[in-house]
Amino acid sequence: MSIQLQTELGKIHVSPEVISVLAGSAALECYGLVGMASRKQLMDGIAELLGKENLSRGVEIRQEQELVKLDLYIVVSYGIKISEVARSVQTKVKYMLSEVAGIHVDEINIIVQGVRISP
Repeated sequence: MSIQLQTELGKIHVSPEVISVLAGSAALECYGLVGMASRKQLMDGIAELLGKENLSRGVEIRQEQELVKLDLYIVVSYGIKISEVARSVQTKVKYMLSEVAGIHVDEINIIVQGVRISP
């Protein structure tokens, strides 16, 4: 499943992997975010932090008709208001996908997988 964009010159197909990496990279720039988390938690409930090479594992993309929806799985820093971090991530990801890829995202859901004390 790729996202299709129609331009005056023709169609553009954007791979979900590209969208995931762009969304994950944009999220990592936000203050209060420790990192992206795997969509599948470990057995003991501890969220696995993903490296920059695995950002797409922390983003789930759904396309329903013409609507694009994202789920981002994140780990936030201890002592910072979670709702503000989530709002910041939503804003940054929506802006990045709109400006860089020209993709209109209708919904960005933030799933906080854990809280960590950052060094």
